[in-house]
Amino acid sequence: MTFFLKGAVSALALSCGMAAMGVAPAHAYTLMDMIRGDRARTQSTIINPAPEVLPPQVNTSAPLPKVSAPRYYTYKVDPMRLVDTGKFTDPVVTGAVAAVGTPSDATPSVQRRYLIDAKVRAPVEVAKALETYYGDTKNELVWLTGTEVNDRAKAAMAFLANAGSVGLDPADYAVEVPAVDPANPDPAMRDRALTQFELALSAKVLAYVQDTIRGRVDPNKLSGYHDFARKTVNLDPVLKLARMSPDVGAYLSSRTPNGPQFAALQAELAKLKGQGNGEQPIKIELSGVLHPGETSSEIPNIVKAIDKHGSAALKSENAATLAAYTGGIDYSPEIVTLVEAFQKEHGLKPDGIVGQATVRTMTGGDSNSSKIEKVVVAMEQARWLPADLGPRYVFINQPAFMVYYHNDNKEQLSMRVVIGQPSHQTFFFQDQIQTVEFNPFWGVPQSIIINEMLPKLRSDPNYLDRMGYEVAVGGRAVPSSSVDWYGSTANVSVRQPPSGDNALGELKILFPNAHAIYMHDTPSKSFFKRDMRALSHGCVRLADPRAMAAAVLNTTVDKIGQEIATGKNHAVQVPQKFPVYIAYFTAWPDKNGVVQYFNDVYDRDTYVQKAFDATTKARGAQI
Repeated sequence: MTFFLKGAVSALALSCGMAAMGVAPAHAYTLMDMIRGDRARTQSTIINPAPEVLPPQVNTSAPLPKVSAPRYYTYKVDPMRLVDTGKFTDPVVTGAVAAVGTPSDATPSVQRRYLIDAKVRAPVEVAKALETYYGDTKNELVWLTGTEVNDRAKAAMAFLANAGSVGLDPADYAVEVPAVDPANPDPAMRDRALTQFELALSAKVLAYVQDTIRGRVDPNKLSGYHDFARKTVNLDPVLKLARMSPDVGAYLSSRTPNGPQFAALQAELAKLKGQGNGEQPIKIELSGVLHPGETSSEIPNIVKAIDKHGSAALKSENAATLAAYTGGIDYSPEIVTLVEAFQKEHGLKPDGIVGQATVRTMTGGDSNSSKIEKVVVAMEQARWLPADLGPRYVFINQPAFMVYYHNDNKEQLSMRVVIGQPSHQTFFFQDQIQTVEFNPFWGVPQSIIINEMLPKLRSDPNYLDRMGYEVAVGGRAVPSSSVDWYGSTANVSVRQPPSGDNALGELKILFPNAHAIYMHDTPSKSFFKRDMRALSHGCVRLADPRAMAAAVLNTTVDKIGQEIATGKNHAVQVPQKFPVYIAYFTAWPDKNGVVQYFNDVYDRDTYVQKAFDATTKARGAQI
């Protein structure tokens, strides 16, 4: 088949987060092993036909080691400093300052004289841009005309006061117009106040432009699970463009991300703010899961919620059940049928089992204020990604437990996924899809060897042999029973050969990254029937891996089946690399532009909110 470019998998094939990724037949050592402190061991783990059996060196007193997961941080705001105003003075007019009390208007040059006295704290990049602009004495003041705050300044301030409409905090950009006492016109005092205002407003405008493009928060300071190359924003031309623009508000608005997802979030935020708090949602308080035939005091609320949030068609088809219900607590067959119809209508598994996802949908999800918080966080996180996600990409939204394949600027495929457990979280980053590997090996990372296998191996050294795993020490194949499992495992590699029981199933889709995250098949198909699917060790399991592989390779599912049917481990490069976003949004628009809301499965929104608060507090601190 000439379409496929076959070849061995790179030695940099990654393990799965804290799970693991398979490797080429000659390589079981993974990049995750390297980054966890095992960088010195990079040699091949070729399985020798006649391995030398090494006698174990048993040290039964050794405690069990542990590999720790990434952690969340106390957010540290971007550094700020005082703007260096020492070079702002126009040397031509240094001594040409009107005497106190002289009734004459100050010229722009005379006002410029007082820039040296201004005291403004700003983020480092903003401070540098201010020094560049005002350090060039040919540049005019932006916000002052003579001794007046000009219309340009008023328009800029009005725009910044509305920063909340794009998910930013107006308090971060607030500037007060200086008050001048007409009864005591002191030109020097007036000009000092005006130039302080000039520099302060410029700092806020620059901060806004930087924030609206890349976000207020540095995601890499939130946790070890966030990994982004933070955007660099060129601030040097901003003040010149603002000064020359006939409509400064339109200019600033043009810097807002304009992708369709961000636009949908912005429209949703406006709608939510227009609705206010609204009516209180119906509460369904289930401590566990409600099964058919059981009883619950929440049955009346379940029926009430379906009557409120079900479609007209659903209520028409189940009118007899709704009319006959008198408030009982039995989860009867009639109520089960009603629940199943509601679940089917909302894309949930129609099994009549009422779990947290069903409850969430029945109650209308979040309150209005909670939705606003989620949308604001989503707008911030959208700024971490490219403004335009591209015409072709894969988007994994972890809180939705879904993956979406976009091509030609439209969604062409979606499916359920399983993501990492809260104790083995999937990272938040972006990368490029490169390879599909068929019949993969599973190279077990040190994290699983140490945290999960080692306790079994110390009591049963034959464990891996019995389970069909291949073990190597220093690249030499050995029986599991010959390894000293009380010593260091740094030189020990373990892998699972391709098989029906292989943890990676039939295939995996690779976008090599430092976190060893990838998409793959799984023999545990039952997990996809669950509504809450944070169940893996960190990688993303696909409900229909053949369909996704066909999409990324631009081929057919039949051809994917043929590749698997060879039974051989081999890799195929995608015809052209394209982006994959391993994202985390508790609010995100669907293919129709309707914003959907999801549970914060890892509680990450909380850390973004804390970062917002810390940033606003730091920016509002007095000099």
